[in-house]
Amino acid sequence: MTKTRKLAAFLLAASICSAVSCSSGTVGNSVKPQNDAAQSSDIATEPTTEAPTEPTGSFLKGNFYDTNGVLLTYSEEQPDGSVRRKYAEEFAEPFANIITEMSAGYDTAFEDILNEENPTPTAENKVGKSIQLTLDAKVQKSIYNYMKEQNIVGSVVVLRSDGSILSQVSYPSYDPNAVKDQKYDEKLAWGDCGNKAFQNYEPGSCFKIMSAVLADKHGIYSQYDEGEWDFGGMPIVNWDHETNKTGYPTQRSLYSAILNSSNIFFAKTFGDIGKEDVLADLSSIFHFGAEEKDDIVCDFGTISNNVEIYCNDDLYRTAFGQSYVLTCPIFLAALGREAVMGDMVRPFVLQNIVDTSDGKTVIGEGSKPCDVIATIPEGCRQNLLDGMMGVASDIGVYISDDYTFYAKTGTAETWVNDFLYITGFVCNNEEKPNTKYTDYSNYSDKGSYSVVMQIQNPAEHGLSFASESAWMYRDVVNLAVGLE
Repeated sequence: MTKTRKLAAFLLAASICSAVSCSSGTVGNSVKPQNDAAQSSDIATEPTTEAPTEPTGSFLKGNFYDTNGVLLTYSEEQPDGSVRRKYAEEFAEPFANIITEMSAGYDTAFEDILNEENPTPTAENKVGKSIQLTLDAKVQKSIYNYMKEQNIVGSVVVLRSDGSILSQVSYPSYDPNAVKDQKYDEKLAWGDCGNKAFQNYEPGSCFKIMSAVLADKHGIYSQYDEGEWDFGGMPIVNWDHETNKTGYPTQRSLYSAILNSSNIFFAKTFGDIGKEDVLADLSSIFHFGAEEKDDIVCDFGTISNNVEIYCNDDLYRTAFGQSYVLTCPIFLAALGREAVMGDMVRPFVLQNIVDTSDGKTVIGEGSKPCDVIATIPEGCRQNLLDGMMGVASDIGVYISDDYTFYAKTGTAETWVNDFLYITGFVCNNEEKPNTKYTDYSNYSDKGSYSVVMQIQNPAEHGLSFASESAWMYRDVVNLAVGLE
């Protein structure tokens, strides 16, 4: 059994928000937590002064290898008898905030396996079992370096169609080999260098992937859209209500609502559906909710999304990913896969348990691929697919003719600042749903990819809307998939 890390970060914000008035901001504000415990970067503990880990038992902690057998992490006994984790210099920084114990990463999640005795120990030192990750070190490094060069503070997640994570990048990171004491450090885990791919914030209009399916399920295909909807509280507006005055009012279709990302269409739709059915559908169709049953238990930790509705204002703003809606880029990658292929599969990173002396010699099975955890009803898929194909065309990301690209953009108001998201799916036209792969060496020839880019510092790039970051997303897709 592996130890899982539950994604509790920032969920405290939702419980704090529940005590405030239901009157939100113009487009759907989140309320900044008043309790600093919700932002551990503000209350980071002092770095531990404990000595490096002492050996436990007669063998050292096992290694991490990437999907191609590249060594990423290993244990090294020091002259004083203590043990220090070492990280391959080439990949140390790109992997630090997702793999180290300091950041509560894979070293913590898989410590039970890594501390099990290896049945084929190396010649001099007995070392625990080792793990082959599904991640590709070269892709991880390429995307990280690109984000560093462009100063893209945020994250990128690339998910294969079977649920395996090909890349999970969070910028900025740090050099783990330069950290003196290697115990868990809250500042490294949740501060500026924390793993943003696994932290919860409002997703903005990427949530409309789910809202569109709910509209279809309940037979709502048209809404009166006035561009600015004053329902008695703080008005809800569309992103283009100031620049497209001649376009309003309009009777908007579901396709148009997806393509043009209408807040008002989906807000009114959730009002028509009602709170109970909205929450029930989000849970049953997308494994999304605030209840423990909605948690997605993955091998690397538990994804705990959040949605809470206390009044009509909350209900309306939930429809476009604001109010008390919180999720992480890893979930959005799984959602993008479900949107296009119909099923959500459980994300995972444990490809195999391997011999410590050879990252390609398998001695134990990894996590289950294509583990379906949610499904969009057959009759509720085509409108979403058509809309996402239209968005993909509008943002100008073009790939090989052997693939079809689908996308949804999102601009989210968070308690930190505005975040930008693009959730896209690069669909191999020949791939059959729920195909299982024995290895990923030739995956790019036959597989599909869900690619999520999150930008947490758009103002530094002069960006106001996610669609304006499409050129960055195109570069990321090319680095991850190479299908130009």
